[in-house]
Amino acid sequence: MSRARRRASEAALVSEPPGTVLFRGIRRRLSRRRVQELAREIGRRVAGGRPFTCLLAGDAELRRLNRQFLGRDCPTDVLSFRAPGGGPYLGDIAISVPRAALQARRGGHRLEEEIGILMLHGLLHLLGLDHETDRGRMARAEARWRKRLGLPAGMLERASS
Repeated sequence: MSRARRRASEAALVSEPPGTVLFRGIRRRLSRRRVQELAREIGRRVAGGRPFTCLLAGDAELRRLNRQFLGRDCPTDVLSFRAPGGGPYLGDIAISVPRAALQARRGGHRLEEEIGILMLHGLLHLLGLDHETDRGRMARAEARWRKRLGLPAGMLERASS
């Protein structure tokens, strides 16, 4: 890559927000500002400023996405879709707010924190980590980032306890 193209690419990264959050049909009370702050912080610190988009939606939307893209006809808490091509845009994350609310209640923390945990988990998938095949590498990375970001116990830590 030429020096000029690299500078243009780096300038584009600086001008784009590292984490864009879309709210679709959310009826629960939550601090949208706090969620957007978390997305920017996670994007800046974990993704090195590379942009991604996070959709916050209901169970029906997550079920539809899960069925359409993964062939699983059930809702889930978080889905990640890596962008093709290896460019600066990392991809998309979708989070079920009702599932996040339930998990937050069970974990004894705020909904915004649970959304941050799920967003971190999804972003690590966008960065190429896969807890099903990486012999604990993703779990270690998630625990390390969760502590640095001041988030409660993560998905993989809860699943192993």
